[in-house]
Amino acid sequence: DGMSIATSYDTSIFIDRSIQAVYTTIAEAVVLVVLIIFLFLRSLRATLIPLVTIPVSLIGAFALMYALGFTVNTLTLLSMVLAIGLVVDDAIVVLENIHRHIEDGMEPTKAAIKGINEIAFAVVAMTLTLVAVYAPMAFSTGRTGKLFIEFALTLAGAVLVSGFVALTLTPMMCAKLLRHENKHNFLYNALERFFEALSSGYRRSLRFALSVRPLIVLLALGVAGGSYYFFTNLRSELAPVEDRGTITAIGVAPEGATMSFTADYARRVEDYFSKIQEVETYLVIVGFPDVTRAIAFARLKPWEQRQRKQQSLVAEINKGLSQIPGIRLFATNPPSLGQGGANSKPVEFVLRSSDSYAEIKQNVDRLIAEVQGHPALTNLETNLILDKPQIKVSIDRQRAADLGVGVDVIGRTMETLLGGRQVTRFNMNGEQYDVMLQVAGQDRNTPQTLQSIYLMGRGGQVVQLSSLVRVEENVAPKELIRFNQLRSATITAVPGPGYSLGDALTVLEQAAARILPASYQNDYSGQSREFKQSGSSILLVFLLALGFIYLVLAAQFESFIDPVVIMVSVPLSMTGALAALYFTGGTMNVYSQIGLITLVGLITKHGILILEFTNQLREEGKEMLEALVEAAELRLRPILMTTGAMVLGAVPLALASGAGAESRSQIGWVIVGGMTFGTLLTLYVVPVAYSYLSRARRPMHGEEPETAKAHPQPAE
Repeated sequence: DGMSIATSYDTSIFIDRSIQAVYTTIAEAVVLVVLIIFLFLRSLRATLIPLVTIPVSLIGAFALMYALGFTVNTLTLLSMVLAIGLVVDDAIVVLENIHRHIEDGMEPTKAAIKGINEIAFAVVAMTLTLVAVYAPMAFSTGRTGKLFIEFALTLAGAVLVSGFVALTLTPMMCAKLLRHENKHNFLYNALERFFEALSSGYRRSLRFALSVRPLIVLLALGVAGGSYYFFTNLRSELAPVEDRGTITAIGVAPEGATMSFTADYARRVEDYFSKIQEVETYLVIVGFPDVTRAIAFARLKPWEQRQRKQQSLVAEINKGLSQIPGIRLFATNPPSLGQGGANSKPVEFVLRSSDSYAEIKQNVDRLIAEVQGHPALTNLETNLILDKPQIKVSIDRQRAADLGVGVDVIGRTMETLLGGRQVTRFNMNGEQYDVMLQVAGQDRNTPQTLQSIYLMGRGGQVVQLSSLVRVEENVAPKELIRFNQLRSATITAVPGPGYSLGDALTVLEQAAARILPASYQNDYSGQSREFKQSGSSILLVFLLALGFIYLVLAAQFESFIDPVVIMVSVPLSMTGALAALYFTGGTMNVYSQIGLITLVGLITKHGILILEFTNQLREEGKEMLEALVEAAELRLRPILMTTGAMVLGAVPLALASGAGAESRSQIGWVIVGGMTFGTLLTLYVVPVAYSYLSRARRPMHGEEPETAKAHPQPAE
């Protein structure tokens, strides 16, 4: 009676709320995508056609997840959010092309056949391009890479289903649902005049761009170069710090401290947490992982019931805990991807050497002193402790033998009274309890305790234990650690406010290079090791994605030049994406990197549409520049529609709030910035690149080589 049980630490709360937030984001994305489609098509019937693609593709993706044994988690649901904008792209392109023919007066069935014949190649190319982007991601290594395999394969499955739907269900629905209308309402006519003016303006500006091609090339090179500036100035980390509704606090007592000493300070931490309004429950564990340490978990109130975020509370708590003397206390944010244990820190910088541990300790202390005041590093400590206090008890065997006290008796007595020994058990109310024999805690805190312990000698003589032993107080290593077969020491720290894990590691790396001997090697463990591995892994995945896309496009277009033209838009979109991250305070992390890889597949769609129609018009005998301008103008609306659908579908991610919002917003801003900026430049740079590089292509059927047109032979 009188006892209540409350959950003080539960990671499933954040997971559940994060998944619920993603469900809301999916609904918001669907509404925004439908809105952009309706604004361009201005017809409820036409809007219904690409809308059908969304549930069909998502159901197909869920079926793939089930077949592969995937689970519904934040990453697979995040792929569903991106899929909302992705899966309608192919249907929009097919629908717009068929709708254009119907508006020109063609019968719906014939328009559907003609439209799909014109656009089928481009749809297949776009679908395979996106799948090619995600294929390398599925083979990424490391624990972080494994986390995104489900993300990549789920999204690739949704894209494949959407491509199939666009080639089959979409033209059928167009033939059945679309009709040519002679009269339109005011909204339709007003928007049509706007789109016609937009197309006309684009045609004129594109002709001007083609007349000043060197200037456009210089502009494109300058913009692409801007991506280097933003990339080098972006902070880097493994994953964004999320408001997970939980704060971890760690206490480190001086070496040699007892459990009761640590427990006294742990109670002060409890008192401090009880005064914080945003803290709902808390749990303090003393003696984990050893008697000189304590760990506390504070569960915050739900996100909607508090004004301050977890990150700001951690900064405030650290200020408060620093006022408690006698023990080192600090609070941290839980790792976003669950790396490491609750007692670990983000920064784990390992120094390896063949030197003695004493020499390694000296150099580690020098390095810590060098970086101690840097704001990027807080709560610095090392696991190489060579001065742990200890007491060495040596038995005077000769004297013990003279007094008739056995060595085993001395050892057993000290073990029992000082260390404690279970002597029996007793039952009470159906429960078993151990009976421990040990001197009370306050009576065994000093070496003088030995003077109060007596043993029975020969003939019943009482012998004082202190007369049989010699006591020496000295220090010894707490533990001696090797890392990859070399002696090592690990420096741990927490990145300071406003600094990322990458910033903190850079400070340590630069300081180590300055002051440590050349024989010392740097390495990493824990979150820091995963951060370094994920950086190299994602670079390989990015390069493989570019290579896969190039090969797929080369096979589709039967040309090694056309894929190059299409892919010139990639660095332009990267600049927009990195700029969006830079100006919104984002970082380079696994989430933003996944967004960049996704962007590669998205932005190449525009070039595919323009090039495919340009090649078709050149096959019909039109001159290159005329074909370029006409194809680009014809594809302007579907390009803007697909861009609008993808951007608006990603806006709920970029503006997300609540559990897990920090990670989702990273991908959202990459898509919004990259697609918006990249599309605006692609509309001009791709035609200009085609006009230059097409001279390296073989002439189209029935078309003279460009050089022959430019330099006709004189008549004989």
